[in-house]
Formats: sequence, C-alpha cells, structure tokens
Amino acid sequence: MPETQAPRRVWVPFGRSAKDLPPGLVADVFTGVDIEAPGGVPDSIDEVELFVLPYSFTNWHPELMARMPRLQVVQTLTAGYEHVLPYLPEGVTLCNARGLHDASTAELALTLTLSALRGIPRYVRQQDRNDWAPAYQDDDAVVDDALADRTVLIVGHGSIGSAIERRLAGFEVDILRVARTAREGVHAIGDIDALLPRADVVIVVVPATDATRGLVDEAFLARMKDGALLVNVARGVVVRTDALQAECASGRLRAALDVTDPEPLPPDHPLWQTPNVLITPHVGGASTAFLPRALKVIDDQLRRFAAGEELANVVVP
Repeated sequence: MPETQAPRRVWVPFGRSAKDLPPGLVADVFTGVDIEAPGGVPDSIDEVELFVLPYSFTNWHPELMARMPRLQVVQTLTAGYEHVLPYLPEGVTLCNARGLHDASTAELALTLTLSALRGIPRYVRQQDRNDWAPAYQDDDAVVDDALADRTVLIVGHGSIGSAIERRLAGFEVDILRVARTAREGVHAIGDIDALLPRADVVIVVVPATDATRGLVDEAFLARMKDGALLVNVARGVVVRTDALQAECASGRLRAALDVTDPEPLPPDHPLWQTPNVLITPHVGGASTAFLPRALKVIDDQLRRFAAGEELANVVVP
C-alpha cells in the first residue's frame, strides 16, 4: 500500500479554512504583528514551503525567511518587490502581485490629481475654520484648475498605468504614455524629455529599480511646464525630494504624493509644510478593493503550487 504523503505547509496572512485550500496543503496564519507574543511566529517555521508575506512595510519580518529550511516560494502582496530582494534566500522563487493594486492605486492617482487641481486641501482647511469665503489672490477670486482639456503624461504605462488611463477616459484629457520600451501608442522612456513640456499632469507609476531611482530629478522637473502637477504613486525613491521641494516652494510646480523619500516622512520634515504639496501616507493599495483581490491572488497561487503548475507573476525564478 503506498505511503500517504504528508501535507505541504504554507504561511498566509489571512485565515483560510480547510475548504479554501487545495488538497495536499495545510496553512498557518502569520500576520507579522506581535511576533514576540506566544503564537506570533507559528511553530511550523521549519516546515513552511510557500510564504505569503503580510501586506506591510513595517511588520513583514523578512528575517524569518532565513529560518525556513524548506522554503521554495515567496509571494508578495505588493507589485513592487525591491524591498524583498535583499532577504530572499538563494534558490527561492519570488512572485509579486501584479494586478492586485490596479484598482486601488489608479483610484488614488485620480483622487490626488483632482484634489490638487481643484484645491480640495484648501477647502478642507477652510471647513475646519467654518470659513465659507472663496480664496483670493491679488484681489481676484481664485479659480481652480479643471482636469478637462489638460494633457496627462503617464510615466510607467504598465498594469497600474493602464488602469489609470481607463479611469481618465471620461475626463476629456489628452494622454501621453511612457514605458521602459516603446510599443504602439506608448513612447520609450528615452522620449520623456520631449514629452514633459507638453504635460499639465505627470503621473509617475514606475517600479523602483536602479534605472528609476532618482528618475524625477532636477533636470526632469525643469522640463515640466510652469504650473504642472506631479503625482507620485510609485515609490518615494523615484523622486529627488529636495529638488521637488524647491520647485513647489517657488510656486512653479505642484505635487501630490502618496510616497516620499524618506518614508515614513518624519514629522519635522519640511516637505509637510511646503506650499503646493499634497501628501497621503502610502495608502495607494489600502482600500476595500484590496482584500478580495488579495485572496484571489493567494488562492490561485496556492492552487498552482499544490498542482505543480507554473506559478503566476514570477519575478525571480
């Protein structure tokens, strides 16, 4: 009689009942919170073969991967994975979550764009003061900018960039597209110097790589037209903070940032008080759209793993 094979162990950040798991797998929940407390780190650390990292940049504890002798696959719940690479054990496959954050991040990119153009931060401050009066500049009432009739440049026209474009479809804008390599309707990154002076809004959604670190530098910003808006929903290191701060403080450019460098942004950092800057604390993927899409990514990957099929979204074989 053939020997029964022991179930394979996986760690996931959300509770999954036995009926949710493919045959042959057992799961332990690791949330990354309170790992010093009893049960904070499951006892099965010597057995885990697939590790789904918690969706956190502070409580994901990458050092645990070095203590997993049977680890074969690491699955992130982020599209970016540069933060995992320094900790990935040799020979372990890394998969990212391409597509998971398309809806949430695209919505925030559009929210930041509209909020900055239409002066929403100013109106929120006025509401805090019970102040109905319109803003004035040089004795003239301030007229906020519309998104309509503007040119929007999407820098990083991948999965999220495409989702942003779909949401811009009804806003009567012209769209310019840039990706690492050119394709039909999409410019190569080498064309960006010629495109920047044409754009009223520049939305940055590139991954953080050696090639994109510091992409938005003094020269990049200098080529943007006066009064243009920079929206960063990528990674903070893509933008040279000092250069952007100087341009916004002068009043020449505006910025709406979901990510910063450094991050978290220290309470005493001057960027907080720089005029023409709107900041959200890296919440691009944090919406009600996250959980159902995350579970779908996890369940599909677990099914593939259990069946010995090709894994989805492999970024490090």
